[in-house]
Amino acid sequence: MLDLTQLRSFVAVEQMGSFTLAAERLGLGQSTVSQHIQRLEAELGRKLLARDTHRVVLTGDGEALLGHARQMLSIEGEVRQLFAGNSLRGNLRLGVSEDFVTSQLPDVLEEFVRSHPSVDLELTVALSGVLYEMQDNGDLDLVLAKRRLGDARGKLVYREPLVWLARDPDRIRRLAGPLPLIAFPTPSVTRAVALEALRRQQMPWRIVCTCGSLSGLTAAARAGMGVLVQPKSMAPAGLTEIAPGWLPILEDVEFVLVPRKGADQLLVNALSDDILSKVRGPRSG
Repeated sequence: MLDLTQLRSFVAVEQMGSFTLAAERLGLGQSTVSQHIQRLEAELGRKLLARDTHRVVLTGDGEALLGHARQMLSIEGEVRQLFAGNSLRGNLRLGVSEDFVTSQLPDVLEEFVRSHPSVDLELTVALSGVLYEMQDNGDLDLVLAKRRLGDARGKLVYREPLVWLARDPDRIRRLAGPLPLIAFPTPSVTRAVALEALRRQQMPWRIVCTCGSLSGLTAAARAGMGVLVQPKSMAPAGLTEIAPGWLPILEDVEFVLVPRKGADQLLVNALSDDILSKVRGPRSG
């Protein structure tokens, strides 16, 4: 019988594209995750993972196993939920960053609410920095938001590159004067990363639109007002990624789950486990 712990490590490596990031997500040492994969490969007698130039990828046998592994882990979760999930009750205050809430989260929350009818889920959508401030003040139990590289806060969900976006990059490049920038207000993580990158390259810039709503920023970018920075997988329709070479390279951001000390751990862990098992980082090229 296949070991579910080993399968969980296998799925995490596939999701994160890295043994290091998978280990961080699972709260394990990298050597432990490597051992899980080695034992799983030995049990099956097949090579499941390989490395390309940028990340760990599945072999053909790994692809064949992946769906079954997810199904087995899902069944395990359903069995646990059958005997424990319905006992969950109480109030859970969740904070989610503005750009994440419209992507993979709705399906996760829909299933959580359906599975736990006695849990009152309260959702707050705001900038990552605002969510952290609210949590520090005791107003949020669990936060799903961005952090800068090197920040130890929270448990890693996945890492993603930031990209420069514009409706017509060539037109923006031909403009005279400082780079027109469309950005969330302070304390936005993406704004801070973009401004630091521009300062390092000594590239002049000016803010042409500030808005706390991604829909507002997207509207300004689609109108051709300037350049917007977003996680690569969350690039709004109608905008084009600006090719490397003109604007400075942006550091990656990490999406993390941050529980509040003193929050109901059963509720926090139940939703955190759902998010970690169902939310997937972007696939490479």
